[in-house]
Amino acid sequence: MESVSIVTNGSLVKEKWFEEYAAYLDIIGVSCDSFDENTNMLIGRGKGSHLETFENLSKLCRKYNVKFKVNTVVCRYNFNEDMNAGIEKVAPFRWKCFQVLIVPGENDSSATLRDAQRFKISDDEYRSFCDRHEHQQSFVPESNEVMKSSYLILDEYMRFLNKGVKEATKSILEVGVPAAMDDVYWDDENFARRGGEYDWQKEQKENTELDF
Repeated sequence: MESVSIVTNGSLVKEKWFEEYAAYLDIIGVSCDSFDENTNMLIGRGKGSHLETFENLSKLCRKYNVKFKVNTVVCRYNFNEDMNAGIEKVAPFRWKCFQVLIVPGENDSSATLRDAQRFKISDDEYRSFCDRHEHQQSFVPESNEVMKSSYLILDEYMRFLNKGVKEATKSILEVGVPAAMDDVYWDDENFARRGGEYDWQKEQKENTELDF
């Protein structure tokens, strides 16, 4: 397999897990929306100890030769924050900063499973956050325009979302992945703009194979 990565909030990832699996893993992506614990709780990220877990994971990744990636959703509660010092402390190889995305029929009202309207920010507010952090070498900005059609996203019914461009595909459980993919709107240009292809393999210190 060319590369293996996981995205986690880190709450259940302990050093024992690294001892067993780090040799088979290239990247761990961890969400961090703020370096203020009160803001994290306001957003819904943890109950007051998220930053401790987050910083510990960055140290474990360095210890066990796993690339550390940070994902931040820029929203109403953090777009004014200066995250430079915190990012420099954990030193990720890649820091993806997403403008919070409202998807029609998914998170746009009280009638949907989730309602993200209270998190919404303007393009100018998102740009102000980017201006404050763009000097970071790991910084990868992803505005709504760039992001919305350059990801493959499955909903709870296993349908690919077309994120406001057209209706969701049929479920892959019903028609299979190839048939569903035929009905996905895909934006090659914005996939390239957001750096969708990058160095996703860690430096190998030894040859390891999974024993199935």
